[in-house]
Amino acid sequence: MTDSPKAFFTLPEQQGITRAIREAESQTSGEIRIHLENYCHGEVLDRAAAVFRFLKMHRTQLRNGVLFYLSVCDRKFAILGDIGINQVVPPNFWDEIKTGMQLRFREGKFSEGLSEGILRAGEALKKHFPRQKTDVNELPDELSFGGTQDEERKRKMSDKG
Repeated sequence: MTDSPKAFFTLPEQQGITRAIREAESQTSGEIRIHLENYCHGEVLDRAAAVFRFLKMHRTQLRNGVLFYLSVCDRKFAILGDIGINQVVPPNFWDEIKTGMQLRFREGKFSEGLSEGILRAGEALKKHFPRQKTDVNELPDELSFGGTQDEERKRKMSDKG
């Protein structure tokens, strides 16, 4: 495995995932982010929550951000919704999306599985948080990467504070 999780997806795959985010967000005020790192230290949901805070996803106006967190070397992933979206989707909603993604991942179709999960999350966001005329894109659409030595130092610092 390479030192950088950025190499997990090819540039065209990264662009396709970003297009899926933009398509999903085009009809909602919700925000979707993707974060990849090589290793997940600790429980995957705990790490996803730390990344959620690090990316400042909890600062959206309607608290309707969704994070897809992938630890590529460990082959772990989590989907984490903010409080606004979690209050309106069924309790097993994220598990259903995760199960669909896992089927694609088992076929080695990681970018397709991720894109499909993003679009499914976008459908729920659209239903509960339709796009308004005044809506602005509150968070970047591009993929976020961690897991390099510099990012690992930042992670340790953010986990302490």
